[in-house]
Amino acid sequence: MTVSNLEKQHNPLPWIFGIMGGGIIIVAIASYVMMNRSNTPTVIDQYTVPITQQTLNLEIRASGTVEPIQSVNISPKNAGKIVKLLVDQGAIVKQGQPIAVMDNQELYVQGIQAEARLRESQSGLQESNIKLQGDIQIYTAQINQALARLEESKRRIPSQIEQVQAQLREAESRLKLAEVQLKRNENLLKEGVISQNQFDELGNVYVVAQANIQQLLRRMEEIQTTEDPEIKRLEAAIAEIKIAMEERQLSGKAEMERLKANIQATQANLEIAKIKYEESYITAPFDGIVTQRFATEGAFVTPTTSASATASATSSSIVALARGLEIVAKVPEIDLNQIKLGQPVQIIADAYPEQVFEGVVKSIAPEAIVEQNVTSFEVKIAILTGQEKLLSKMNVEVNFLGDRLTNVVVVPTVAIVTEEGKTGVMIPDENNEPKFQPISIGTSVDDKTEVLSGLQPGDRVFIDLPRNKKSPK
Repeated sequence: MTVSNLEKQHNPLPWIFGIMGGGIIIVAIASYVMMNRSNTPTVIDQYTVPITQQTLNLEIRASGTVEPIQSVNISPKNAGKIVKLLVDQGAIVKQGQPIAVMDNQELYVQGIQAEARLRESQSGLQESNIKLQGDIQIYTAQINQALARLEESKRRIPSQIEQVQAQLREAESRLKLAEVQLKRNENLLKEGVISQNQFDELGNVYVVAQANIQQLLRRMEEIQTTEDPEIKRLEAAIAEIKIAMEERQLSGKAEMERLKANIQATQANLEIAKIKYEESYITAPFDGIVTQRFATEGAFVTPTTSASATASATSSSIVALARGLEIVAKVPEIDLNQIKLGQPVQIIADAYPEQVFEGVVKSIAPEAIVEQNVTSFEVKIAILTGQEKLLSKMNVEVNFLGDRLTNVVVVPTVAIVTEEGKTGVMIPDENNEPKFQPISIGTSVDDKTEVLSGLQPGDRVFIDLPRNKKSPK
């Protein structure tokens, strides 16, 4: 059917549909523009955050384990059987407190025998000393007697000589008197005044006086002859006694030294027996807690310290004893320069996740340890609070508290990217499009990183990029 121009002019529907289509297009374009304008700040707010100034508390986090300050496996010094076990796992003991008693009956008998031998040796020494002193006294008495005889001889012989000399002088006087009387009475005999008998008596007196002088002279010679040999004999006897006494003293001294050495050896054996007997009582070397019990009464144990960490393991040790607790944490090499002695530490145990205990750095290992190509240093932490709750071998997280950085420019760590080897962040450009901005960074704490240069407070950085934006490599 053909429509004329006049009919077209008189039919308004095409015009109406055309106007309506154009309006729809204009409205769609206007809506699109308005939606883009209103969505731009929404995208910026969604993907960016403002740069602020904050105070950062420098912290280094690490994992650690609760360890005893001192831990030993206690074993006997001599192999033997346990007859008494006086402690159990978890027992708190003091230094010197008995832990176990070994079979010591044989050691006790050895001690008794050693004491008997010592008393016997001491008695022998005493008897030898008494005998020696008695012999010395006998020799001394003999010497004193000989000296007395010598002194007596030395005094007696001169006295006898003087006595004989006096007698000799008296005899000479009587001889002279007899001679004078004899000569005088010789004339009287001639004149007949005296008889021949009277004269013969005077002659006999003269002869007797001469004989007495001769006897005294022989006596003098005899005394002088016997003086020197007697004194020498006595002196020789004294010297012989002295030599015998000195020899007895030397032999007695040697005997005494031998007996003393025997006593010392016996005393040493007694001390060894006592020590072994005392060592049969196993005692705690320091104050601590029994962390493991490896043996039972009746078990045979040997003097070694090897033991397994498991409670059910067999061992030649008796118990494991620990003193005190500390935290041993492994700090990465890169963070070691921020760890100082005396630095405060926060401790969070896996068993008590809601509680924070306090500690302080007590030592830093001088040598690194390498595990799975990771280099770290052991840092020991003294526990200040929570010792009643923390137990040996517990796992903990430690937080080393460092310096406070005030009013520093910080950026979310997640916002930091690298582009062509440079460190930076993505910031909105004039069209709110992501643009790379190089920055210099400092210390990172948790999810924040210090910005040394490249950003100012109030700047915005992308923490995430829209899906249609390609992130830098």
